[in-house]
Amino acid sequence: MISLAFIALIPAVLAAQAPQFVSPQPFGPTAVSPIYVGANNGSLAKSPVVPGKVFDRFTQVWIENTDFEVASTSTAFIELAKQGILLTSSYALTHPSEPNYAASVGGDFWGMGDDDFYSIPSNISTVFDLLEAKNISWASYQENMPTDGFQEYNYTQPNYLNSSAPPYTYWVRKHNPPVLYGSVSTVPERLTKIRNFNDFAVDVNASAIPQWNFITPNMVNDAHDTDIDFASDWLESWLVPLLSNPNFNDNKTLILLTFDENESYDINNRIYSILLGGAVPENLKGTNDSTYYTHYSILSSVEANWELGSLGRQDTNKTVSNVYDFIASTVGYKNLNVTGNDIPLTNLTGDIPGPLNAQFYVPFSAPNVNATGAGGGPVFVASNLNTSLTPQVQPAPVNLTASNQTVPAAVTGITPGAPAPPAATHTTSDAARLAGSVAAAFAAGGVALFML
Repeated sequence: MISLAFIALIPAVLAAQAPQFVSPQPFGPTAVSPIYVGANNGSLAKSPVVPGKVFDRFTQVWIENTDFEVASTSTAFIELAKQGILLTSSYALTHPSEPNYAASVGGDFWGMGDDDFYSIPSNISTVFDLLEAKNISWASYQENMPTDGFQEYNYTQPNYLNSSAPPYTYWVRKHNPPVLYGSVSTVPERLTKIRNFNDFAVDVNASAIPQWNFITPNMVNDAHDTDIDFASDWLESWLVPLLSNPNFNDNKTLILLTFDENESYDINNRIYSILLGGAVPENLKGTNDSTYYTHYSILSSVEANWELGSLGRQDTNKTVSNVYDFIASTVGYKNLNVTGNDIPLTNLTGDIPGPLNAQFYVPFSAPNVNATGAGGGPVFVASNLNTSLTPQVQPAPVNLTASNQTVPAAVTGITPGAPAPPAATHTTSDAARLAGSVAAAFAAGGVALFML
């Protein structure tokens, strides 16, 4: 029989085995660090600032896999919320991680229900097309990524938390949304904008941080492989000092600190999100905003701020793309009041039809070219996209797995650390022919329109 004394020892043993936070940047977030392996490549060139209606710089920092109620108990998050606006009705889009990251820049998660290696076709547009159309600079900063524009599946290096332990995988491709899209991964100039944290330190010191930024901590600092307390320690060491650095945060900077998804798949996907930075009005700091938002609100809010065009996808679906309220109030955008039972269930995974779902495959469709986004500009459509293949004329979903096929944009047989394959370049018409060649069709009944 197991004694009560032994049972009482278990929490202490587990606590002793839990990793303790160690900053990979012992001299602060603006100092380069040998722990990151990758040397910096000099700072980005400074670009002319394109003024926005509410902010001139937008920076988002993503943390991993934590329920709203758990995050709300963390001292770091509580203290940061006092400096900004806590979004109490913010929701992720699905599970697991990768589809949320993909959707945040592409306006859809394409039916993806896993964290596999995907290379989304080059003719699928992203927020980077919208930004560059207005000459707005951008970058993605990835902690522990070894080199700029790195495209491999993951990266493993010596374990800086425990030098006697085996090497550790601190960086993963799935948390780097730009590189998921062929329109970025096949364009060398765009790849140079996917940078590591040593580059970030140099860019901050040179006052060369772009106007749009995506920041991904490594797999322990983002709570993915640890917990909320570990992530809180990282925020105290990295984000908090930067909030008082005018090269990172000035009076025209908006910072979104958010989670990619919650941890509990059996409840709706509410996440803890805070709007920070000098662009937050003083009278709103320490307040709550109960407006319904999703990751698509990131796109619509950026579009509204700079009067951008849109992607013609879920960024133009008003139900799931409310603009952050203090921005909407300034620019005159009318949000929808989505509350209670009208809040969609977005904790579903793997059963949403799409071009990245082998069980319910449909080809990539054209965006809604007649849609109007929060920025009021035209829908961006890549020149080589088949605009006739709209969702209304798509073939019924088919089960490619049953026919021993994979989706065209999937990359199989990836060896960790192996070079990334070229991006998928098939057109929607190619994908439609593939779908038509599979005999077993599945009905898509009961799937909410906004999730297609």
